[in-house]
Amino acid sequence: MSSELIEKIQRLKQDRNAVILAHNYQLGDVQDIADFVGDSLGLSVQASQTEAEVIVFCGVHFMAETAAILSPEKTVLLPDKNAGCPMADMVTAEDLAKLKEKHPDALVVCYVNSPADVKALSDYCCTSSNAVPLVGSLPEDRKIIFVPDKYLGQFVIDNTGRDIVLWPGYCPTHARISAEDIAAARQLHPEALVMAHPECSEQVRACSDQMLSTGQMLKFAQNSDIRQFIIATETGIIHTLKKQNPDKEFFGVSDKAICPNMKRITLEKILWSLEDMQYKITVPDDIRQRAQRALDRMLEVLPT
Repeated sequence: MSSELIEKIQRLKQDRNAVILAHNYQLGDVQDIADFVGDSLGLSVQASQTEAEVIVFCGVHFMAETAAILSPEKTVLLPDKNAGCPMADMVTAEDLAKLKEKHPDALVVCYVNSPADVKALSDYCCTSSNAVPLVGSLPEDRKIIFVPDKYLGQFVIDNTGRDIVLWPGYCPTHARISAEDIAAARQLHPEALVMAHPECSEQVRACSDQMLSTGQMLKFAQNSDIRQFIIATETGIIHTLKKQNPDKEFFGVSDKAICPNMKRITLEKILWSLEDMQYKITVPDDIRQRAQRALDRMLEVLPT
């Protein structure tokens, strides 16, 4: 059944002139069928540079919105309309507008894991890999509002010493990973190096060896002489890590580190998405233009 499904998807992909994107946290067979696998912003940039007319984004809602912001002329499809991001939902444009009123002179730095209308109210976007250098590049006399992830924001404070107002959002999947999980994994795999995502808590960051975004984890593992790794992020990335490094071992830090929203998309849903051209993700043009400005400013400061 799986091979038949894959054939149907490939045929429809050609007919629709579509490109399939899969985030690093997606199911393994979804990653395997994708044209590009990576982190959310990188995937949207890659898709914008293709001749495809349709983008099938196997991820969550804010990711598909980002693709729609960067590729307004393309049709963006999210195979499961309920694939949302709890952290992105923890901040709204109304929330941010009120916070900006309290700190009228502050620059707003918005993690890319946020809704389009929040990006539209921000001065800069950032990713988990460039948040520290981006904030470090901003004028030292300006206060900064950082939304929505308090853990990534604290990581930025720790590494820049900047005066930052944090929003109390977080990723529930990363927040479930504990320092005790790290200790237990180290006991089982004493030779392994611990790679943790900056969305993890301060306690987890304190007992990890490397703080890395998903893209940085993939590069680090490929370039390292180390043979064993404990992975403190969503377990989906282990699929790609193993594919890229068959001679190395990767251990998930905890069975709790699974994002149910990232696992909603299946091969069947990709097929149905292409068959019925659903579910279309659009961003109103005024919001799109302002959100793109925040993304463009990030790229001006830190070009990819």
